[in-house]
Amino acid sequence: MARSSVQMTVSLPPGLYKRAMQVAKEEFRSKSDLVREALRMYVSRNKMVHQARRQLSQNLRTRGIGTLEDIERFVDGGQDLGAASCPQH
Repeated sequence: MARSSVQMTVSLPPGLYKRAMQVAKEEFRSKSDLVREALRMYVSRNKMVHQARRQLSQNLRTRGIGTLEDIERFVDGGQDLGAASCPQH
């Protein structure tokens, strides 16, 4: 029967390891469970950040803003970047 998981080795600074073990003990979780949850959260957050950056980039491009210099011109000129067109959550 094939394994449903893959093992990996991770090196941590001593202080991070100690704190992680404290959290695992406080939450009655295994080290593996704690690391799995941390990775799930990181991957999920990273995906949301990537999506937000992509949407911001698209919104700026539709306003003709493609470079840092374009942004600086808007800031220096006191012009509104059009926050009204950004989707509200």
